[in-house]
Amino acid sequence: MAEQHTPVQGTLDDLGTPLSESTFVVVDLETTGTRADAAGITEIGAVKVRGGEVVGEFSTLVNPGLPIPPFITLLTGITQAMVAPAPAVDAVLPGFLEFAGLERGAILVAHNAPFDVGFLRAACAEHGHDWPSPQVVDTVRLARRLVTREEVPNHKLGTLAGYFGVPDQPTHRALDDARATVGVLHGLLERLGSFGVDTAEELRRFRSAPTAAQRGKRRIAENVPAAPGVYVFTDAKGDALYVGKSTNLRRRVRTYFTGSEKRGRIREMAALVEGVTPIVCETGLEAEVRELRLIAERKPPYNRRSRNPERSPWLKLTREDFPRLSIVRAVRDDGAPYLGPFGSARAAERAREALHQAFPLRQCTRRITPKNPTAACVLFELGRCGAPCSGAESAADYAVHADAAQSAMTADPSAVVERITAQISELSAQLRYEEAADHRDRLAAFLTAAARSQRLAALSAIPELVAAAPASGDSGALRPGWEVHVVRHGRLVNSGLMEPGADAAEFVSALTGTAESVFPGPGPAPCASAWEMECVLRWLEGPGVRLAESTEGWTCPVNGAEKYRHLTDWDRGGGLSALSHR
Repeated sequence: MAEQHTPVQGTLDDLGTPLSESTFVVVDLETTGTRADAAGITEIGAVKVRGGEVVGEFSTLVNPGLPIPPFITLLTGITQAMVAPAPAVDAVLPGFLEFAGLERGAILVAHNAPFDVGFLRAACAEHGHDWPSPQVVDTVRLARRLVTREEVPNHKLGTLAGYFGVPDQPTHRALDDARATVGVLHGLLERLGSFGVDTAEELRRFRSAPTAAQRGKRRIAENVPAAPGVYVFTDAKGDALYVGKSTNLRRRVRTYFTGSEKRGRIREMAALVEGVTPIVCETGLEAEVRELRLIAERKPPYNRRSRNPERSPWLKLTREDFPRLSIVRAVRDDGAPYLGPFGSARAAERAREALHQAFPLRQCTRRITPKNPTAACVLFELGRCGAPCSGAESAADYAVHADAAQSAMTADPSAVVERITAQISELSAQLRYEEAADHRDRLAAFLTAAARSQRLAALSAIPELVAAAPASGDSGALRPGWEVHVVRHGRLVNSGLMEPGADAAEFVSALTGTAESVFPGPGPAPCASAWEMECVLRWLEGPGVRLAESTEGWTCPVNGAEKYRHLTDWDRGGGLSALSHR
């Protein structure tokens, strides 16, 4: 961990790229028609502006290689004679692209942008230039959101230029119209400022003017730090309304009170918000985990996911003389193998059906004792159960099936895979695709849960693990230092940012010495929710992560369910019929 990476500094400040520091390239095209695949460009005009000042202009006629229709000449004044000596578009494009600097982060602006962008993209494709896919601002669409019909009769360029008092009026010539669009853009950006849109990122997300409730609550973000962490929106009583995370708390909180927020439920929440509690975190992983824990603890009404992890279903092979598969809501310290947690009871039921297809386990819920035999059910006649209830199968014989089911759940699911894929192939060959699809879904549910359980169990088996990775800052850019995390039995118990030049051994010793104590428990996720552990696993498996210390080996079963991940994402269209030909 002594090695240090040279940090790559991001280009954003703590609130994103201010609009006053953003470069806008305002472009206008004149063409021979309206369709990029059937018309050509006759003129390109562009104005580059930054901070309200013009920093460059680009203008050229273009030979379209096509006749200019008379009505186009009447509209623009551009004649065939004017474009005859002009360069073709393939000669013009390199100069325009270099001027625009779209690959360097400039924002492309046009009035009715899909028209101009469509022609430019088509020209680039035709002549072998990569289209840089810049952020695009369409002043028509922006004006429709910001300038009402009570203010202007329409949103044409000439109308808006007159409304905003732009000195450069449009003339249907490219440079004149680009200059007029610059004036309109500045008028619209001034209005955006009153809605709290001050950065290029907020402009990209802007969809409509914020509600009155949103505008009135912008003050809430004033004292929020520009740091990574978790935020909790609260109502007048201090109850949590919503919990979220961000690499930049201030910037994220601000977005809830601007037009960039379009979710109806969140706009509704904005009317109830009276405060926000920021919780600064050292690392992004710590923020992820804290968010999940707070959602589970406080159950905020406007969070939809992860509110009730304790209610997730599990599939259990019971501990009794004749074990059976049972769907339960809690993991107990009873020595039984557990599969899950599942996202729904239906998924758990499908996984149970998959195991029943592979192993002749009993499906009745009664307690079986040798002294009180009962009549066998229809499953015995179908060969799907040995009828231990009637005494037809001994405890020792039944244990063979139960042990095989336990092995499939915890170590090697090949028996389930072989059995069900053979059935799918047979059904597909008979063109019974709906039945085959049911089998496929059962197998996918089982394998998904088995892979999840085995990954979680492997991590929770390690009493203590310490790992580090190069620190990442806002927008994913590297920052000086290392993020170090301590994980015990799958639970994140401490996090820290080790500064460059620090003594690694001392830092890790201090981090582990102040970490939360955790004791092992039953099931694949005994000390933390499965969702928290999966956050930890994603980070551990990410690029640049190094294991510093581990008290046990981190291993999964050699022939575990991970081996069959490809069977959880079958092609819903042709996968079934293809399987029968393997």
